[in-house]
Amino acid sequence: MSDQETIPGHNCESCAMQEHLVQMGISVDNWDYVVALAGNPNVGKSTVFNALTGLKQHTGNWAGKTVTRAEGGFEFNSLRYKIIDLPGTYSLLSASVDEEIARDFILFGRPDCTVVVVDATMLERNLNLVLQVLEITDNVVVCLNLMDEAERRGISIEHRSLSRELGVPVVPTSARTGDGLGLLMRTVADVISGEIQTTPRRIAGNVQMNSAVQELTPMLEEAYPDLPNTRWIAMRLLDGDYRVRQALEKGDFSRMQSTHLPIATAQGLDIETTTP
Repeated sequence: MSDQETIPGHNCESCAMQEHLVQMGISVDNWDYVVALAGNPNVGKSTVFNALTGLKQHTGNWAGKTVTRAEGGFEFNSLRYKIIDLPGTYSLLSASVDEEIARDFILFGRPDCTVVVVDATMLERNLNLVLQVLEITDNVVVCLNLMDEAERRGISIEHRSLSRELGVPVVPTSARTGDGLGLLMRTVADVISGEIQTTPRRIAGNVQMNSAVQELTPMLEEAYPDLPNTRWIAMRLLDGDYRVRQALEKGDFSRMQSTHLPIATAQGLDIETTTP
């Protein structure tokens, strides 16, 4: 086995993933795994991010965008996790720049795990984004945040039942006090390692829809052989998603696949620090 093959999470697929991350302005040097942090606005996502990363974080803009990007890291069981705080969005249907950034990162950046932060006091409203993320990737952990506030309001959530319904782990947390964050980190690590197997809940569709998806998917695979999730793209096209169709017509997806940018290498851990 070569030295390259012994690096955690390092294989041909992750090499392609690293190229996409660099295109998005994300440095992957000195990190074993990349974790995306998604969620609706005002669900405590930034609090979770700050609690996990402490001062090990820095900010900048997404490549080619004026939207601010926050990234940081944490170490767990001697492995280093880079965490990318995605813009707060209500969906991934690319109706805004923020939604487009979140969608592209989860789809093309292929993070090792995507943590979706939801507000326990308004769970139903937040599940729309969770279900959309589950359509794109298997490696998902739901962070059921603001549990302390939910308890104060007399709201009780059976997170184990929710986990069974969604097919992915659900971890209750109160990020302001730090409750549950240790379990969240361990769950993320176990999903990435395969210790926890996920079976994401996805739209079953009717006969006509499934037939159309099955017909369209091979065409997309032929045109874009490295597209991470042709089924999802096919479903978006059939749903009339203008931005996805526009991205295909302009060749945006093709460029995201074929552009090869150099990945710099560095020694040691280099993280800018800013006050959260």
